[in-house]
This record gives sequence, structure tokens and C-alpha cells, in this order.
Amino acid sequence: MATQRKPFIWLSFIFIIVFLLSACGSTASGTNTNTASSNQPISVVAAENFYGDIVKQLGGNQVNVTSILSDPNVDPHEYETTPKDAMAVAQAQLVIENGGGYDSWLDKLLSSSPNQNRIVLKAFDIAKVKLPDNEHVWYSLENMQTLATSITASLKKIDAAHANSFESNLQTFSQALQQVQQKMSTIKASYNHTPVGLTETIFLYQAEPMGLNVLTPLEFQKAVAEGNDPPADTVITAENQITRRQIKVLIYNEQTVSPVTTKLQNDAKAQHIPIVAVTETMPAGKTYQAWMLDQLNQLEKSLEK
Repeated sequence: MATQRKPFIWLSFIFIIVFLLSACGSTASGTNTNTASSNQPISVVAAENFYGDIVKQLGGNQVNVTSILSDPNVDPHEYETTPKDAMAVAQAQLVIENGGGYDSWLDKLLSSSPNQNRIVLKAFDIAKVKLPDNEHVWYSLENMQTLATSITASLKKIDAAHANSFESNLQTFSQALQQVQQKMSTIKASYNHTPVGLTETIFLYQAEPMGLNVLTPLEFQKAVAEGNDPPADTVITAENQITRRQIKVLIYNEQTVSPVTTKLQNDAKAQHIPIVAVTETMPAGKTYQAWMLDQLNQLEKSLEK
């Protein structure tokens, strides 16, 4: 019972703090406190660190970004928020989340601290490329370009004085993203239709544009992505594809590991099939573009083998 009462205790505390912040931030003239001054960075909260990185690239020194999820050892689907998270959201002028059911815990924080001036962007809603039952829209470069444009527009709305700087940063971001796109095009030119295996759905947003032939049953991938046991027949199929060397590379998500996926990795090692690891959260010290490029470079090297 104690674990059920805990959220109510700290949420009540947050309500009090939010009220005090609102009172201190109001002005007699009714000035919109969401508008950033030239000397005060825009307060931004990103549900995941790769979204936070994109905001930093676009906002530069004019943003102060808090990324809630940054530990690659934490399952984003099972994350439990803290009072510190709630405080950051309560003070944020701009919030970026994935949406699509991926980080619904953030919606609860937003509901606990209503603010009509706060801008909330959901990448899943903004995304132009959406695969069925697949909320990992940040693995699509086209989606990230679209989101970057929306973030830039929001920053301009909050801080019009630095609109030119935000626009310039957007161009720089797009140029760096193009390098990742060029790598994907290179891989497609050399390895179109190459059969590969995926332990879950996250990499479909890049595998399909590169023309890779994903043999792993989709039902298997979806089950692993949702933290469920895959149907027995799909497990047998996935294992046979490895033991019979029907795939050239096995691509697996390091953050959704289970006995089933571990066995696939061990089988692949035994068959000398290259294994490429991908992650849901961005490794420390990386930008979004560098993260994607590192994984693609590893994939290209594995395909060369």
C-alpha cells in the first residue's frame, strides 16, 4: 500500500510549489511569462535525451535543457518519475516527448502542473513516417527533420529576439543529419535486399529505407518490443534463420534483452554471424547524428563481412 500512496504525497508537494511559482511569476500588467528575455535561457524538458540533444543543437546558449531519460540501462517503458522530474516539467516553457504511448508517464506530469503558456511537442504526432504499432519514430531521419523544424518554430515563438540564431542552427542540424542520410544511401546501394534479423521493431525505421530484407517474424519483434514472450512458432522461425544461416547480420536492441533474444545472440555467435547492437536512448557524450552514424557504420562493417 505504501508504494501506491507515495506518488500522491510528492504530487501534493509539487502542487504547492507550482502554485508558488505561478504566483511569483505573475505580473500586474499581465505580461506573458512564457516569453524568454534575452538574458534568460528557455527552460526545456525532454522526455528522452536524444530529443534534448536536438533542442540543444537548435537552441544553443538560449536554452536550458533537462533530459529525463538518459540511462541506457533503464527501460523507457517502465520508467517511474520523481519529484525532481515533476518540478522540471512544472517550470518548463517547452516540453518534448515521444508520445504514441511510449512515455505516457510524462503526460501525467503535465496534467499535474497545468500551464496554458507551455508548449508541448509530441514527436509521434508530428512524425510523417509511422510504421504500424511502432512508436520508435526517432529512428526515422525524416521524422527528426520534421520535428527539428517544429522545435525551431516553437523556440522562435518563445524568444523572437533570437529567431535568426535558431534558424541558422536548424540549417546546421540539417546538414549534419544529411551525413547520416548519405550513409544510409551508401548501405542501400551496396546491400539492398540483404537478409537480416531484428530482435525488435525499433530498427525497422532504418532497415526498410535501406532496402534490407528483414526476415524475423514481425510478431516476434513486436512481442519483444512490448516486453512479452514471442509466439512459440516465431521463436522457432527466428532461431532457424540463424542456425541455417539465412540472415547475414543480427541487429538487436540492447535495452530489450530477454532469455529469447540472448539465445539468438548466442546462436549468431556460434554461427559466426555478425551482431550489431542498437539502443533506444542515446549514449553519453554523443549527438543524435553521431549516435545514428556510429550504429550505421557498425552495420556497414558487419555487412561487409
